[in-house]
Amino acid sequence: MADLKLRREHNLGLARARKVAIKWGEHVEKTLEMECTLIEGDTEHVLEFKRSGVDGQMIVAPDFFDLEARLGLMFRPFLGMIEAETRKQLDEALAKEIARHGGKR
Repeated sequence: MADLKLRREHNLGLARARKVAIKWGEHVEKTLEMECTLIEGDTEHVLEFKRSGVDGQMIVAPDFFDLEARLGLMFRPFLGMIEAETRKQLDEALAKEIARHGGKR
C-alpha cells in the first residue's frame, strides 16, 4: 500500500504530459538521487522511481498524473514534508509546461 498518493489532472495530452514527467524525473534523479525509468505505452506511460527507502511510480496519462510512493521506516516520519515537496515540484513542472505552450493539447 502506498504511503504517498498524489493526483494532478491536466489537459496536456500524452506527449506533453510525458515531457513534464521526464523533467520531473530528471529533477528527482539529480536532487534526490532517485533512479527513474520511463515505460512507454500506447495510451499512458509509467515513470518508475526508486532509491534506498523509497520506491514508487507515476502514471502519465493524457489528462492526469497519478503518483504513488512507498516509504521505508526512516522516511515515514517525514511523509508530510515529502508530500509537500513532491506536490510543489510536480505543480511547478506542470505550470512551466502550461506557461510555455498553453493548457491545451
